[in-house]
Amino acid sequence: MSRTTGTVVVVGSLNVDQVVTVERHPSPGETLVATSMSLLPGGKGANQAVAAARRGATTAMVGSVGRDGSVQVATSLLADSGVDVTHVRAVDAPTGLATVTVDRSGENTIVVVPGANSATDREALLASASVVASAAVVVLQGEIPADGIAAAAELASGRVLLNLAPVVPVDREVVLAADPLVVNEHEAALVLAQLDPGAEVPADEPALVAALRGLGVRSVVVTLGARGALVADGTDDLVAVPSPRVTAVDSSGAGDAFVGALAAGLAAGDSLLDAARQAVRVGAFAVQGAGTQPSYPTLDDVLPSVDLPHESAAQADPAAPAAPAGGAS
Repeated sequence: MSRTTGTVVVVGSLNVDQVVTVERHPSPGETLVATSMSLLPGGKGANQAVAAARRGATTAMVGSVGRDGSVQVATSLLADSGVDVTHVRAVDAPTGLATVTVDRSGENTIVVVPGANSATDREALLASASVVASAAVVVLQGEIPADGIAAAAELASGRVLLNLAPVVPVDREVVLAADPLVVNEHEAALVLAQLDPGAEVPADEPALVAALRGLGVRSVVVTLGARGALVADGTDDLVAVPSPRVTAVDSSGAGDAFVGALAAGLAAGDSLLDAARQAVRVGAFAVQGAGTQPSYPTLDDVLPSVDLPHESAAQADPAAPAAPAGGAS
């Protein structure tokens, strides 16, 4: 039985992930022989929808795919995970593709070809207005057109979780509608520069969060990979939430696992801080498996536990050395 009190609606991208494993990443102009290749479902939107559904949320996906042979791969785990896909439409464009290269340490590089995701625009969102408006949590990312992101934020009557990754130009009102804005430390700096082009961008994460909050962002979560996350829940407090120590197999999609789990927690009525505590554990679980969606835990899976010192105010040196690879970025 679902523990949620509301629905998570994810508006975003669906891709096929072409995952290539290598001993190390090539230098510019260098050719390497890969050790393996696989085709897996992906896209930040679909990843986050699967992650939310597997953590017990009633979840619906709004997005676009092509009319090609890649659709089956791109959507294979959505329905299997219990995601409502009736608002995923087919368009005359190739299904999105992401080429993911993973080295032996689990670090990855990703090149995305948007394809059909470019059709998830304002017009597409208006066609799905009712499901977006009825959601307890609407999850958005940066892999669809900016006018589609803006339309979803406008249609939402519930909480908007904006994971602005990649950081694309969006209206200021879209960022200020976020509650929370979820970004990694690099994305936080880019969002700050977008909101206030003349501002000096701080070098440390707590100052970045403070600057974003000072510009009117309601709440902020900054993901820090193996170090966990910083959470500013709309009060003056900034809390560092540590991640479990795990050994990474593949870090791709860990941030999406975090976001999906965070959305599931918020839809269940958890506080932002409590949802983040669970989400860092979900992200740490995900990096221990290969690929994105196949590595995400269900409610039946045992999540890794945090064996670091208890979370504390972020002033307690968020730049401390990272734990062995885990968490979400």
